[in-house]
Amino acid sequence: MFSFFKKKPTPPQTADHAPAAEPAQAPAPVVPAEPAVQDTPATPAATSWWRKPFAKEAGPAPEVPPATQDFIAPPEPTAKPQAENARQSWMERLKAGLRKTGTSIATVFTGTQINDALYEELEDALLMADTGVKATQHLLDDLKRRVKETRTTEPAAVKALLADALADLLRPLEKPLVIGEHQPTVIMVAGVNGAGKTTSIGKLTRHLADEGQTVLLAAADTFRAAAREQLGVWANRNTVEIVSQEGGDPAAVSFDAVSAGKARKKDVVLVDTAGRLPTQLHLMEELRKIKRVVTKADGSAPHEVLLVIDGNTGQNALAQVRAFDDALQLTGLVVTKLDGTAKGGVLAAIAQERPVPVYFIGVGEKIEDLETFNAREFAQALLA
Repeated sequence: MFSFFKKKPTPPQTADHAPAAEPAQAPAPVVPAEPAVQDTPATPAATSWWRKPFAKEAGPAPEVPPATQDFIAPPEPTAKPQAENARQSWMERLKAGLRKTGTSIATVFTGTQINDALYEELEDALLMADTGVKATQHLLDDLKRRVKETRTTEPAAVKALLADALADLLRPLEKPLVIGEHQPTVIMVAGVNGAGKTTSIGKLTRHLADEGQTVLLAAADTFRAAAREQLGVWANRNTVEIVSQEGGDPAAVSFDAVSAGKARKKDVVLVDTAGRLPTQLHLMEELRKIKRVVTKADGSAPHEVLLVIDGNTGQNALAQVRAFDDALQLTGLVVTKLDGTAKGGVLAAIAQERPVPVYFIGVGEKIEDLETFNAREFAQALLA
């Protein structure tokens, strides 16, 4: 954070270190001292998408001299309302994207009684939403406990309690993606073909570039036809640099990109790897090789290993998380296409069985349809 980069105060001089006294002279005219200019730290400040999505935290406001303080109008408070409006717009898109899933669950609460039949219908609806057996049982047990403790008698109130239980289950998935603790921050991105991996990299690049971060792309997906060209389109669209080799070795491209990122003092290096199924063991081994080679280029890299999963695939997405996490030790997920089918409950299954943090979720193809994950927002949107 910017608050981490404060200039150390200059220690006061003591009598032991005071300079020798000069001979007495006539007093010189008093000249007002110029204000001290504080050096700007060269270390880049860390950017975290947690409290304010895709925005750097502002530093302390400059002090205003007392003589002119009465004549300077305070700045217009426009940033906060704009951020709130943007988040509200995102919530509306999220609700629309999850409507197919939410409708199938919400119909359970249209009755007038809270009984075993309601819980059985809710169990079926959660399983149909690909919540998974373990997460479904956890949610039902937690919901029954909440209903008993609050003595709830209205089905509509039970739905609100289910939203609370779901938010608590998903909360361990909340974690900020921090940029700036390393220069460059090396992010390795994996995923199966068709999950939206390269498109998600392009969207993330746009957000980073909009916030003043310098980005270098590595086209290490050298197997898929036109993958290099697709990433090149995103590089041109976002006016960022790209390192690629036609038919080159993916590990070599990754090594060159990380080395170039260090030499050019880039803030972020995004490595696009080839899509592959977790059952393709020889290709999974190549992913491990890329990770090892990246570490040779930068001893602390990769700093983030992200997996892009398609929310439409339901329980298959959970299987992908398990396989890629075992191979690469994932640090975060990007969940795309949650607006496609009624399978939005897969995040509950991930939270219950393999709680890898979810950095971003997407509900569309537009650049603004990729946003930070918030457990409370997701639960409310799912059951709206």
